Amino acid sequence: MHPDLDRFNSRRSTVYAPRGVVATSQPLAAEAGAAILRDGGNAFDAAVATAAALNVVEPTSTGLGGDVFACYRTADGDVGAMRASGGAPERATRERVREAVGEGDDAAYGSDRTRDGVVMPDQGPHTVTVPGTARGWEATLERFGRRSLGTVLDPAIEYAREGYPVTAVVSAQWQHAERLFTDDHAREAFLFDGESPSVGQTVRLPRLADSLERIGERGADAVYEGEIGEAIAAEVQSKGGFMTVDDLAAFEVEWPDPLSTTYNGTEVYELGPNNQGQIALEALNIAEEIGAGENPYESVDRVHEFAEATKLAFHDGQYHVTDPEYEEVPPLHTDAFARERAAEIGREPLSDVEVGTPDGAGEDADTVLLCVADGEGNVVSYINSRFAGFGSGLVAGETGIALQNRGASFSLSAEHPNRLAPGKRPFHTLVPALAHLGEDDWLAFGVMGGYMQPQGHVQVLANLLDYDMGLQAALDAPRWRYRADGSLAVEERMPAGIASKLARRGHDVRVLPGLRFGGAEAVRWDDGTLSGATEPRKDGQVTGL
Repeated sequence: MHPDLDRFNSRRSTVYAPRGVVATSQPLAAEAGAAILRDGGNAFDAAVATAAALNVVEPTSTGLGGDVFACYRTADGDVGAMRASGGAPERATRERVREAVGEGDDAAYGSDRTRDGVVMPDQGPHTVTVPGTARGWEATLERFGRRSLGTVLDPAIEYAREGYPVTAVVSAQWQHAERLFTDDHAREAFLFDGESPSVGQTVRLPRLADSLERIGERGADAVYEGEIGEAIAAEVQSKGGFMTVDDLAAFEVEWPDPLSTTYNGTEVYELGPNNQGQIALEALNIAEEIGAGENPYESVDRVHEFAEATKLAFHDGQYHVTDPEYEEVPPLHTDAFARERAAEIGREPLSDVEVGTPDGAGEDADTVLLCVADGEGNVVSYINSRFAGFGSGLVAGETGIALQNRGASFSLSAEHPNRLAPGKRPFHTLVPALAHLGEDDWLAFGVMGGYMQPQGHVQVLANLLDYDMGLQAALDAPRWRYRADGSLAVEERMPAGIASKLARRGHDVRVLPGLRFGGAEAVRWDDGTLSGATEPRKDGQVTGL
């Protein structure tokens, strides 16, 4: 059965609950998190349980071979972030990788974000960076949780061992990813009689179940200093890459302070570099400077001004955002920076500002996002990904763990701030977020989908703060998105006449059918009242208790 995802037509309401809410893109994963809450766990325990379950029931978008991040507000009132983002192998110098992927001129990027010569591939061994997921899950529980790692992994292990029926969106993603599975380890782990699963087909992932059990019993050391790590290093090296067990053993989780700005009286928190949260903050600041949210919702001026603000922020962020330990990143999220950029926006689209992506890396990456709030006031946005679907196309031996291709975001140019270097973390699309809506009113949210993420943040927040939409309505509303080629795509549900008016202004407009523009999740803790909303563009569900 091949699902026609563009024909989905239904409605959702904001979910309200007294003791906890879990919002994510797959119903079984939402139930896994809710079960942990019912058993006395808190929002952080539930977040890890949900993320682990998504590794199994939505393996097309996340896995132990990727990275994980969090942005949170604790019941004690602390606001913070967790970054579990691995870097390039120590032997992965720019020169070695260039030699491995092909010879070419070492020209720097121009303003169009492209260049002659050798570029990082989209898949393969040289795109594999150290995975941060297992260590990130463990660190989350050690710092904030009440349950053991083994306990919160139990639902994921059960789904992997006993099987589960595949949902419509996941089936479509699995079919699209089949082309990656050229290696025996990948085909044995994720294909069934040589094919991806159809809608409703029950699948079992026994190799992944074994790996999750090892991690539950031995902790994250099973990945970073044990047999799983040995399998990861051996797999990458067998394909010509440079990953070693020492690279894995050296990995550490970070707890950075999130960056923030104020938009329409609301403080918005995002992860800073190497994550792209600054892009969302800069876009919001520019939009507020030009009064984008003062336009009527159904006006062309609204879409034009928000889109132009986002275009400028993307242009800045995708050049400057990188690992701050290797390169200084300008304060793109400040009001002063926004005022300077806002002066460039007029009635017609900026023609000399291109969006692009780092070194041409794929803009339609796959990700899972989950948001959890509990009755005590813990609120967390948690995001997990391998970048593009099943990532690099490599699966580590018989572990059932697909390895990420996050290194595809590196540049091989000597001049670019995001150039490859040993140990360096690449530009990262994953951005969980928080918004402080009132004295005791906190929103955890995010929007999945590669370079759609900051664009989605801007639109969801504008819907809530400028146009007074309810939580679910803010996620349901039709979206636009800038593409890497400079075109402005709009969903066909956009209010009548906007697309044609944008085209008359000079935008290269593409009207796309269906619900294609990212995948949002949100939960809210409003002085003890819990609510949640999920994305109609996914198989999502909010589970309350």
